[in-house]
Amino acid sequence: MLTVGAQERHNDGTVGASTVDPMTTALAKSYSVPIDPSDRTPLLDVVVPVHNEEADLAACVRRLHAHLTERLPYSFRITVADNASTDATLAMATRLAAELPEVVVVHLPEKGRGRALRRVWSESDSPVLAYMDVDLSTDLAALFPLIAPLISGHSDVAIGTRLARGARVVRGPKREFISRCYNLILRGALAARFSDAQCGFKAIRKDVADRLLPLVEDHGWFFDTELLVLAQQAGLRIHEVPVDWVDDPDSRVDIVATAIADLKGVARLAKGLATGSLKISGVGREPLPGFPPKLDNQAVRFAAVGIASTLAYLALFSLLRGGIGAQAANLVALLVTAVGNTAANRRFTFGVRGRAGATRHHLQGLVAFALGLALTSGALAVLHAATAPAQLVELGVLVLANLLATVLRFLLLRHWVFRARNA
Repeated sequence: MLTVGAQERHNDGTVGASTVDPMTTALAKSYSVPIDPSDRTPLLDVVVPVHNEEADLAACVRRLHAHLTERLPYSFRITVADNASTDATLAMATRLAAELPEVVVVHLPEKGRGRALRRVWSESDSPVLAYMDVDLSTDLAALFPLIAPLISGHSDVAIGTRLARGARVVRGPKREFISRCYNLILRGALAARFSDAQCGFKAIRKDVADRLLPLVEDHGWFFDTELLVLAQQAGLRIHEVPVDWVDDPDSRVDIVATAIADLKGVARLAKGLATGSLKISGVGREPLPGFPPKLDNQAVRFAAVGIASTLAYLALFSLLRGGIGAQAANLVALLVTAVGNTAANRRFTFGVRGRAGATRHHLQGLVAFALGLALTSGALAVLHAATAPAQLVELGVLVLANLLATVLRFLLLRHWVFRARNA
């Protein structure tokens, strides 16, 4: 169940919290975090994962520490998780820990945001855990609304969202497009009900983290998405907080590598949900009525065909781009892989064999191809209008556009091209 700061208007015209029935109130109390003034354990542990951030770390930690000291009515800890930095980041973090009593440092010999969060959250003694990116792109005013539902017991996980109503976001069209495409893919492939998987501003109850973390396999950027999908499937409450967010122009995220890793992660989760290999029973609250325990096996087979088609598309695009240009290479590569994609899905995903109806299926498949062409060509046009991108950035945007086109193609094939077969 998602909660997005629900409010209602009263008869006198004021706006306040929506009415909660007694059963919900009793359930929330049973999950609430006990607050003992004599307990010296910090109620909140905020993790800041870093890798080679010597230039920004001190300003970030001091600003966060000042905000928590002035605004948070609870005890806290700031844990700087250094991921195998090769510059002076670790030394800077150590000096900050000596200067500010609420700051501690954890050093990991390997990179990976997920690896850092797993380590700190597993070892922390705080009942509420959070993390944020070192650039502090998210306005810290959203921190207390993020953790309040976890303290009260109303929710189990909380996320900042840049895509919900009420959020105010400043970033370029390229990142906006990528973010929205990624979350559309999650909705189509994994039935995700949360709106923003990758915003670096999240919190979780310690007891929930202890049950979920052993199930999460990813150690990098896909960690957030996997954690949220598992939490949703376990019937846990995910609270969403619209945030004010300003893009960091100095972001060092490798778009292509991240997109490929995310694609692999989505396929792995889809397979696990479809086959029932993900054991989530007993992880959280009882699953809500109507919650899908697993995805259709057709989605898994389609995802496998889609991954193969996407890789073939990228190879053809890279081969042809230098000779005929980006748009023409996109057209040829997409047309070739679309024909192969329709043929493979016809046989392996939907079990249609023989030549009967093959011509009609391929013609209808070309309609899906036209949709994919519009999405990818539009993405290229927007990208080239905004900047002169490097080829790796261009490929990354095309990967995400193709993923979105793949989800829409699946819906068309299932509910239009092979509708009779499904019936």
